[in-house]
Amino acid sequence: MDWAEKYRPVRLQDIVGNTAAVRQVFEWAKGWSRRSKPLLLYGKPGTGKTSSAHALARDMGWEILELNASDQRTKAVIDRVAGSSSITASLSGASRKLILLDEADNLQGNADRGGARGIIDTIRRSHQPIILVANDVYGLPPELRGLCEPVQFRAVQARSLVPRLKFICTMEKIRCSETVLARVAARAGGDVRAAINMLHAAATGRESLGEEDLLSSEKDDRPSIFDLIASVYRGTDDRRLMQEYYGFDEPPSTLAQWIEGSLVHLQDLPSREKAYRCLARADEFLGLTYRRQYFPLWRYASPLLLLGTMDAAAGRGIHARITPPSRWQRMGTARKQKALRTGLVRRLSGMTHLPEDALRDEYLTLITLLVERDPDRYTELLSLDTDELTLFIHDRTRAEGVVKSRARKAREEERQEKKEKPAVEPKPGKKAAGGQSPLF
Repeated sequence: MDWAEKYRPVRLQDIVGNTAAVRQVFEWAKGWSRRSKPLLLYGKPGTGKTSSAHALARDMGWEILELNASDQRTKAVIDRVAGSSSITASLSGASRKLILLDEADNLQGNADRGGARGIIDTIRRSHQPIILVANDVYGLPPELRGLCEPVQFRAVQARSLVPRLKFICTMEKIRCSETVLARVAARAGGDVRAAINMLHAAATGRESLGEEDLLSSEKDDRPSIFDLIASVYRGTDDRRLMQEYYGFDEPPSTLAQWIEGSLVHLQDLPSREKAYRCLARADEFLGLTYRRQYFPLWRYASPLLLLGTMDAAAGRGIHARITPPSRWQRMGTARKQKALRTGLVRRLSGMTHLPEDALRDEYLTLITLLVERDPDRYTELLSLDTDELTLFIHDRTRAEGVVKSRARKAREEERQEKKEKPAVEPKPGKKAAGGQSPLF
């Protein structure tokens, strides 16, 4: 059995490190009410975020419902599973039901379309506590971040990790010195799961563990794209930078897009012009590579990208958050808009009994003009949400105001209808308010 799973913390007191974060999680649960914000646990992988949520549920005696990246997390699924669970009581008799949405920053693609909107809707009407878990807090939409109480889990210090590794060795009856365990903890880089996996790999088939046994179980130290971009702007030895790139498992075309997206951080125009010249020359080699299918040409593109940009940056560093290329964001937005338009046309086609092609080609412009003229009326008539109304009027702020106003009016009408509903007539044979039976 996998040791990381076998020795997963059962109680909050078993969590390694992050004492302040764990205390904040417990205090939130202890004082939870319908007005409490959901928790957003964020931080690097392997720091105990998901384990803390499960341990909290055990400590509090709560039932737990989890949705993670292996599940389909469309808006419909979240509304059906997490949404319905958040407003119903536990069937097991537990006092609360904890809704856990793991890897909440990994909602992407068609499989998770509308998932963020589903989470927001679930939070707003939930009767049960909710915890979101994310590695990158900025991977969540700002609207969703604003609804949550953030709790940061930091990388676990090696000295805090060694006692846990020692406990595992004792349980598995493996002899190992603290020096070796300290090396494992240091190599893990604050990742508890990675440290336990490294220990498991090194100890398999052995009764004692020495430093020579760790060579085959070292954590994968290949640099991420963020490390590589930081090295380019920080400035380093040419040979060392290229060696770092050779450990990067992506083609030069991907690297070119990341570097192009980062050139906005070069403040002076001469430096930016110099970097773009190198980028353009590298792009010529990339084009030749794909046209001729002669991939050794990559060896010319990569140094131009890395060393040319590093020379232009002149070691001044990068003083902002490194983000994915903006073109990826624009492409994602375009895909989202296309999916939204397709879904809207399909729904309007069903409402009007017109073929989708005919509605899109002949009537969509007319519907747009009608919605722009009277958005309040047609929001109610066509049951439009904020995104769909924005598609028609191209003003999100106004669309949000219209949708909120319609929702407020609907609630007021519902309350008024309940007030005006006639009282139930007393059944024959029962006494009326005066004390006599209505039959007399």
